[in-house]
Amino acid sequence: MNIFIDPNVAYLLLVIGVVVAIMAIFSPGTGVLEASALILLILAGWDISQQAINVWALVLLILGVIPFIIAVRKSHRLVFLAIALAAFVIGSAYLFQGATWYEPGVNPILAIIASVFAVGYLWIAGSRVLETEKLMPRHDLTTLIGEVGEATTDILDDGCVQIGSELWSARCSERIAQGSKVRVINRDGFILDVELVQPKEE
Repeated sequence: MNIFIDPNVAYLLLVIGVVVAIMAIFSPGTGVLEASALILLILAGWDISQQAINVWALVLLILGVIPFIIAVRKSHRLVFLAIALAAFVIGSAYLFQGATWYEPGVNPILAIIASVFAVGYLWIAGSRVLETEKLMPRHDLTTLIGEVGEATTDILDDGCVQIGSELWSARCSERIAQGSKVRVINRDGFILDVELVQPKEE
């Protein structure tokens, strides 16, 4: 069990758990990502609870989120991303107490690689989500209900439909086969609730 009381293992579990959790937020639906993130974060939390941490490093990690958010949402300036990355690397390396006050508890090379991976992923994923939010659909959202389109994938808890010239995320309580005609019966943000259009209704 010594492998589970290792600062490097705890750090990796924490980073991977956070990244998987954010992936689950960006791509909800199956529950696999959500369950995986929960398990990883529970393991990381248990591992962290068995070791001494540097509070200042934890504070630095938390504060590093601020320039990252500014970089993604406000300016896209790389200087803020660089500040956030530096905070993540230093905070990660010193999150666990080393043999002496100046020695990092986590392998510095591991901290750099994991931080670059995590920050890079969050930068790309966050930027794409924000770009999607800025896109104004050509449809008048108030008139979507009642519109008829075509299922471009199989639809159950999730799927895609084409309404006019636009693709939309869609869901239905019953399975709808790809290529079927569907009717929009409700809208929840940018997700459409649809039903199968029976042949006699066309």
